[in-house]
Amino acid sequence: MSEAIAIQARITGRVQGVSFRAWTHAQAQARGLVGWVQNEPDGAVRACIEGPRAVVQEMLTALHDGPPAARVDRVDSTDATPDGFETFEIRR
Repeated sequence: MSEAIAIQARITGRVQGVSFRAWTHAQAQARGLVGWVQNEPDGAVRACIEGPRAVVQEMLTALHDGPPAARVDRVDSTDATPDGFETFEIRR
């Protein structure tokens, strides 16, 4: 198994009120990734995603599309230190 990496992603556009967090949760779980996703006060969505490099990159690519009702304008990501999460959760 490849070494786990982590990224922090900030997604902007029409990403709140369109089930973006639930979609991200489902997509991450389907890929076996761990971490979290939450709404930000400014209307963005932030996520921390951990897992094998290729799978994290695949998830990052998926974030550019989001769920059908979303309009993603931008996805900014930075490398992060893996925290060893055990699940992927939606944070309130």
